[in-house]
Amino acid sequence: MEEQKKKRVKKRRRKKTPAKRIALIAGIVVGLFLLIGVGVAAYLYNQVDSTVSRLNESAGLSPERMNKQTINDKKPVSVLLLGVDRRADEQGRSDSIIVMTLNPNTDASAMLSIPRDTKTEIVGKGTTDKINHAYAFGGAEMALATVENLLDIPIDYVAEVDMKGFQDTVDLLGGVEVTNKFAFTSGDYSFEPGTINLSGPEALAYTRMRYDDPSGDFGRQERQRDVITALVNKGKDDFSISKFNNMLDVLGNNAKTNMTFKDIRTLSADYMAAFKNQDVLRLEGTGGKADDGIYYWNPDAASLEDVKSYLGELMEQ
Repeated sequence: MEEQKKKRVKKRRRKKTPAKRIALIAGIVVGLFLLIGVGVAAYLYNQVDSTVSRLNESAGLSPERMNKQTINDKKPVSVLLLGVDRRADEQGRSDSIIVMTLNPNTDASAMLSIPRDTKTEIVGKGTTDKINHAYAFGGAEMALATVENLLDIPIDYVAEVDMKGFQDTVDLLGGVEVTNKFAFTSGDYSFEPGTINLSGPEALAYTRMRYDDPSGDFGRQERQRDVITALVNKGKDDFSISKFNNMLDVLGNNAKTNMTFKDIRTLSADYMAAFKNQDVLRLEGTGGKADDGIYYWNPDAASLEDVKSYLGELMEQ
């Protein structure tokens, strides 16, 4: 009976606050930064500042990208969120690509997930390819330029985390609980329908599967959002200084950003109302194999123009 009650509550929440669930995909990167920005005690300031400095040093971006003043000037801001799939010493590819735009003047924001197989111009490479290859070819710098070109808006900041950081974060909090819609196998793990508990490796496998999902890449994005939602909620409910310090270690070893600690604190204070008032955007399109035998996802031209117009207006207000 209690188990049924738990499932009913979860279903109601999903129907009631879809935008907030999707907003929490930023939990590992910007979401965690927001919590850090408002939650640290004075004696933890130096530890956090030092960690963020490490994230800046490893970002590998040009001076122009590293010296943004948008947040400091409290202007509308766009952040590129990248979940990077990296093995050993490889550059890796951006497995998740999300653009979050926040306007502190109107207290409005929007979030857009870009399918990783989206066919587009790779700026700086002179080719047309899958958008997630931009990171593989030229790191965050090329990914930023490519997304800017696709959406026709400036992208001020980037926050990236690799899959190892995602896995470590789940394990650090003792796993997460999600409601799975259908049975499937991914990697070494099988997942049954209903409420399930996931360890770090299981959560990674759970969020990676897409080919057997009836909704394709969009279904995978929804599972990612569900895991991040559970992760952030558990982190807020189970906070301790030791876990906070361990979280800083996870971020320091697995994340990169061009946001300074001052930027993060300003973001958490002056952009939080916009963060909570978020529209969820979705690109429509179709996928299929091209003449070269490679699968690409092609955005619908009208849908892309609608998204570009919406984001452009949000950035100008």
